[in-house]
Amino acid sequence: MNWKFWVRKSADHAEKKPKSKMREWWDAILFAVVAATLIRWLIMEAYTIPTPSMENSMMVGDFLFVSKFHYGTQTPRTPLQIPLTHQKIWFTNIPSYLNWIELPSYRLPGFTHVKQGDVVVFHVPRIEENNYEQPYNRSQWIDYPVDLKTNYIKRCVALPGDVLKIENRQLIVNNQPFQNPVGLRYQYLVESTSDINARNIEKFGLDGDDFSNQGRANKEKPTMVYYTMFLTEKQKEIVKAEPYIKSVEFYESPYEAARFPFSKYTSQWTGNNYGPLTIPKEGMTIAINDSTLSIYGTTIRDYDGNTNAEIKDGKLTIDGKEITEYTFKQDYYFMMGDNRDNSLDSRYWGFVPEDHIVGKGFFIWLSIDKYGTFLNKIRWNRFFKPVR
Repeated sequence: MNWKFWVRKSADHAEKKPKSKMREWWDAILFAVVAATLIRWLIMEAYTIPTPSMENSMMVGDFLFVSKFHYGTQTPRTPLQIPLTHQKIWFTNIPSYLNWIELPSYRLPGFTHVKQGDVVVFHVPRIEENNYEQPYNRSQWIDYPVDLKTNYIKRCVALPGDVLKIENRQLIVNNQPFQNPVGLRYQYLVESTSDINARNIEKFGLDGDDFSNQGRANKEKPTMVYYTMFLTEKQKEIVKAEPYIKSVEFYESPYEAARFPFSKYTSQWTGNNYGPLTIPKEGMTIAINDSTLSIYGTTIRDYDGNTNAEIKDGKLTIDGKEITEYTFKQDYYFMMGDNRDNSLDSRYWGFVPEDHIVGKGFFIWLSIDKYGTFLNKIRWNRFFKPVR
């Protein structure tokens, strides 16, 4: 042991042993992973648009950055997770996390709040949507922690405390018509005298996700060919102008999915005639009865921070005590896609809790058209386009 610690060591002794190439690579990789993890958690995260539910605002194949700092990032709930993963280890079905530890989560300060019309990324609440790859094998379903649920991107159309309804496809919030986004799409049934070739489909501005050939399904008009198409107002007028198109009418699918809140009091609601429905707000108190429980019961039980809430025989109990009125503990939001008739959104799975909000769509940094040819595979006009 050197008792003369105040004596300066010789220059030769002070020289450090140079790092090996392996050590240099390891240090660089470790630094990159830590830096990327912090940026992904605190500032911005990359996402890809997998479905056409937000067309034309967001296209399938858009790669975008989502801002965490707008609304404020949330502290992790599940700390035992492999960095830069979500749910599973890359290219495997092996879980990328351990749920041995679950921490309380807090939202750090942001510089704004979710506003009506914002394009928002969030964790979809219900277990059904989080296990979409195996919809009928419930025994294999995984109940993911909140911060590891499947990410969706939709437009916020109603805020906490708002009253929402849809009348003949027009969204109305607090008795005011919602300002529809540019490029809003609806589904139409198109009657044609012949099959529509690929050149004309491209002329309409459609790709394989936007239309379906229904064949010659009408026995009364056996020579007619029928298509379902998801069209903007501008596209609809282009289609109608073609001489071989005989009619373009709104299409009501006979196979529409069940609608939230799955109540006998709302059984007449459809995706295009819906509500009125009040969005829960922190501090809002409701009387608990058969009607309110059928609408808000699952939200109270599953998402409002009640660990021992039960609904049985038309009654709500929390910690074994029957509740006759309830005050919500957090805010909730109503999200919808811009491709209204091709969007699985809050009309079908319910409110988005505040603690499920991830961030705000910021800008597109790359866009790839899976239906494009070699020279047109990349949508150059979408590079660095802000999300609106």
